[in-house]
Amino acid sequence: MSRDILVLDHLCKSFGPVEVTRDVNLVIREGERHALIGPNGAGKSTLFHLISGNYKPTSGSIRLDGDEIGGLDPARVNRRGLARSFQITNIFSGLSVAENLRLAVMRRYGLQFNFWRRVTHLRRVNAEVDDLLQKIRLTAKARSIAGDLPYSDQRSLEIGMTLASDPKVILLDEPMAGMSHEETEYTTDLIRDITAGRTLMIVEHDMDVIFTLADRITVLVYGEIIATGTPQQIRESARVKEAYLGEEAG
Repeated sequence: MSRDILVLDHLCKSFGPVEVTRDVNLVIREGERHALIGPNGAGKSTLFHLISGNYKPTSGSIRLDGDEIGGLDPARVNRRGLARSFQITNIFSGLSVAENLRLAVMRRYGLQFNFWRRVTHLRRVNAEVDDLLQKIRLTAKARSIAGDLPYSDQRSLEIGMTLASDPKVILLDEPMAGMSHEETEYTTDLIRDITAGRTLMIVEHDMDVIFTLADRITVLVYGEIIATGTPQQIRESARVKEAYLGEEAG
């Protein structure tokens, strides 16, 4: 039986008098793909910001593999084993695909400020870059300038940079945003491949993606969890249909 890798315990976040996240209790199991869904303004992005260290909780606990990470800054959260991609593509557009990945891998080894060793001598780093290129299906575009890539390839690159830290938990924030149907299908398949055996938490508005990709789904409405379960359980939940999914649940 898989262990609990990410645990949110009575997690709350307020901005002044406005309570955005209300007493959230959630357990993510090691190796599962867990989707977070809800209407606009439900608090999904706030929850991701709390987990990844961009916001500090007002109260409650966030534990990653048994260690408290609530209130740590994003860099320290990343070093503990959690990596996140954002809604807006976050790559170095003037560098090549391989250079983007190389910087991400070097950061994990603390080599990003090492000016005395030639990059070509960093055999372990280069080997990992080659492996990442293969995983994200961009080997043929390794020397291409990242900013010139099609949008779906840029998102693939960002996912590769997220993987470069070898995280215990991956957070993907709306990875399909702005994609065509064909790009969405391709990226869904890519995410399924590269997260095999890893723990994934994903926010996504495309319900077709969610119901085909996720092992379990949590529904957030007005900052509160109203349901957590398998895709089938969420489809059949009358409360979820009333609060959010509507006809999309059919």
